[in-house]
Amino acid sequence: MTSPTERSIPELVGDAMAQLAKLVGNEFALARAEISEKAAQAGRAAALIGAGAVLMIPALVILLFAAATALIRMGLSDPVAYLFAGGGAAIIAGILIAVGVNRLSGDAMKPSITLQQMEKDKMAARELVR
Repeated sequence: MTSPTERSIPELVGDAMAQLAKLVGNEFALARAEISEKAAQAGRAAALIGAGAVLMIPALVILLFAAATALIRMGLSDPVAYLFAGGGAAIIAGILIAVGVNRLSGDAMKPSITLQQMEKDKMAARELVR
């Protein structure tokens, strides 16, 4: 076996390629782990949204009836009071849905750690090739 200072170019290139293959394998493992973590995060978020929606529906119905009753006692007609109560609820629901969708957007779910590491590895591979 030759000493590290007396290695041939083919040996050095072979070692570099072996290290690069190992690096790529490690990056794929990191990507899989991070994507799995992001999928679990999305699943937990969806479960919380679903549980909140199930519990919120009866509470919202009661609150809307109370609001409509208050508007009726203030002198509005029944249809107008129900329209105001339902419209207010629809606006709030739209805002909540928009916030939930924003939290599940592509940027929030992007495997940023893996992408940063792959950029570092790409620069290291360029240096290795020089």
